[in-house]
Amino acid sequence: MAENSPNGEIHSNLPNFLLSVRLKYVKLGYHYLISNAIYLLIVPILVAIGLHLSTLTLEDLMTNLAMLKSYSTIVVFLATLYFMSRPRNVYLVDFACYKPHERYMISKERLVEKLAGIFDEDSLNFQKKILERSGLSDKTYIPVDKWIPSNFSLSSNQQQAKLVIVGAIDDLLAKTGVKIREIGIVIVNSSMFNPTPSLSAMIVNHYKLGVNVITYNLGGMGCSAGLISVDLANRLLQGQANTYALIVSTEVVSAAFYTGKDKSKLIPNMIFRMGASAVLLSNRSSDRWRSKYQLMHVVRTHKGADDRAYGCAYQDEEEDGKKGMSLSKDLMAVAGEALKTNITTLGPLVLPMSEQLLFFASLVARNVLKRKIKPYIPDFKMAFEHFCIHAGGRAVLDELEKNLDLSKELMEPSRMTLYRFGNTSSSSVWYNLAYSEAKGRIKKGDRAWQIGFGSGFKCNSAVWRALRTVDAAIEKNAWTDEIEDFPVQIPY
Repeated sequence: MAENSPNGEIHSNLPNFLLSVRLKYVKLGYHYLISNAIYLLIVPILVAIGLHLSTLTLEDLMTNLAMLKSYSTIVVFLATLYFMSRPRNVYLVDFACYKPHERYMISKERLVEKLAGIFDEDSLNFQKKILERSGLSDKTYIPVDKWIPSNFSLSSNQQQAKLVIVGAIDDLLAKTGVKIREIGIVIVNSSMFNPTPSLSAMIVNHYKLGVNVITYNLGGMGCSAGLISVDLANRLLQGQANTYALIVSTEVVSAAFYTGKDKSKLIPNMIFRMGASAVLLSNRSSDRWRSKYQLMHVVRTHKGADDRAYGCAYQDEEEDGKKGMSLSKDLMAVAGEALKTNITTLGPLVLPMSEQLLFFASLVARNVLKRKIKPYIPDFKMAFEHFCIHAGGRAVLDELEKNLDLSKELMEPSRMTLYRFGNTSSSSVWYNLAYSEAKGRIKKGDRAWQIGFGSGFKCNSAVWRALRTVDAAIEKNAWTDEIEDFPVQIPY
C-alpha cells in the first residue's frame, strides 16, 4: 500500500517529464497535425489555378478547351474533397458551474465533528491531518444532512445527483437562451455513481426531451472524463449538422465515501466536494458570433495497457463489504508518464514553429545522433494564455507548477478552485475557466489549455480559443459574487 505524506497524498514527486520525452510521442503529435490539416494543402492548389486562369483571356480559354476542361475537373474535384474532408467547427456557446446553496457549506472543523462518530481515533486524526494540509477552505460544499453512512442510500445519491445536474443545466439554459428541446446530444459523466435508469435518462425525463435525442452516460472514467466527453461530443458533432450537444460533468461525493481504516482510501473523503458543470457545444455556423470559445484540439492519452497504470487507482471491496478507492505507491509516477505522453503529443499542435524546431532538433540530436547535449525544454507559456489544470490535490498542483515552469498567476485558477470548491472531479477544469472569466482575464484570441487525469490511467487535454473578450461585469458565474476576495494566501 502507498506511503502517505503528511498532507495525506501519495508520497512521491512527479517525474520531470519534460526532460525525458520520447521520440515516438513527438511523431504521434506530428501525425495528428498532418492528419487534421492535410485538407489545407488543397487551398493553395485552388488559389494557384485561379491565379493562372486570371492571366488568360477569353480567347485563350476558347482556343484551349482541353486545358479549361482539365482545370474545371481539378477545381471541382479538389473543392469537393475540401468541403467533404474539412471538419466542422465546434463552438462552446457557454458553460455553467453549479454553486450549491449555503446550507451545504461546511467548515473543516464541523466536518471533523461529523466524522467523529464514524471512525476510530487513528483514522479520524489521519483525516484531520489531510484536511489541514489539503489547501481547501472552510467554505466548500458537502450534502451535510446526508453525510452519515446510514443515509448513503441509492435514493439520497439520486437526489444529490439531480440537485447538482439540474442546477447546472438550468443556469446554462438561462445564460444561453437555448431551448432544451433544441439539444440533440446529451452526454453525462459521473465516475462512481451510475444508477439505472442512467443520469442521462434522468435529464431526458426531467426536461421531457424528444425521442430522437442521442444520449451517452460515461462511468468509471475518473476525473478526466469531462474532457473525454468533449472529445465524444466533438466526434458526434462532426457527423450531425446544425446540432447542440449538452455535456454534464459531476460526481456524487457520498457514493465514494469510505468508512474503513485503509489510509489511502480515506484521502478522497477529505478532498472531494459537491459540484457540477454544464457545457453547451454547437456546430452551427450561426452560433459563432455569440459563442465564447472554439474547440481547437483534443488529445487523449490512455495508459491502461500497462498493468501498473491500470491498477494505480482501483476501486475494490474489503472483506467486511466496505468499498473504497485504493491508491497505489505508483500513482504519481504513472501520472507523470501519462502527462509526459500527452504533453509531448500536444506540442506539435500548439507550440510556435520556433519552439518546435528547437525542441525537435534537440530531441533528434539526443535520441538519434546520440549527442550528449542538454535537452531543450519547450515553453508552453508561448502556446497558452490560460492553464486550467484539474484541481485534484495540492501536491499534484505543486509538481505541475514546477514541471511546466508556470507562474503563480497561471496556477491561480487551479489553486483557488481547490481552495474554494475542493476537488469537484471532472467538472473542476470548468470552475478553473470560470475563475479566469470572473477575473476579466479572457481576451479575444486567448488560448486556454484544460488538462485532466484520472483512473485507467488517463490524461486528456482540450485546447480552446476565445472568440470574444469575456466581460466580467456582464457575464455572471459561480465566482462572480465573491471574486474580489481572490486570490487568497493558502496556508500550508
